[in-house]
Amino acid sequence: MTLSSTTIESPVGALTLVAGDEGLVAILWENDDPDRVKLGAVEDDDTHPVLVEAVRQLRDYFDGRRRSFSVALDFRGTAFQKQVWTALLTIPFGETRSYGEIARQIGRPTAVRAVGAANGRNPVSIIAPCHRVIGTDGTLTGFAGGLAAKAQLLDLERVKAAA
Repeated sequence: MTLSSTTIESPVGALTLVAGDEGLVAILWENDDPDRVKLGAVEDDDTHPVLVEAVRQLRDYFDGRRRSFSVALDFRGTAFQKQVWTALLTIPFGETRSYGEIARQIGRPTAVRAVGAANGRNPVSIIAPCHRVIGTDGTLTGFAGGLAAKAQLLDLERVKAAA
């Protein structure tokens, strides 16, 4: 099955959105590691309904008019990865969680490193908010879009959450 993609400009750089028939498959960063998210055949199509909706919701988010997303997601990964990515969806706007908290939430309290690895392979950054996952000591840790983008997303949410 061929996937459809479109690219949008955002405050954190160009984002390439990829969708299939079931939902949004990926949000890729400008300088993303090509091995981070395995996709297969992708063709440009900015009219795909999932992409049109994802673009609208992301623009609303960056403009401060959206705190949560409702676009359909098509997570593609292992059962464990999907469990972690689904847990990311429960982190409220403007809040953060540690890798350990996510591990405990999914019932795998000793799987902190595995949670970190799954978080690093999150295919739909921003919508499944892996930027809201930080180190136990409160430090910003790895992020596919870079730590500057992670800080920028957290700052955007802090300002809007306080408003």
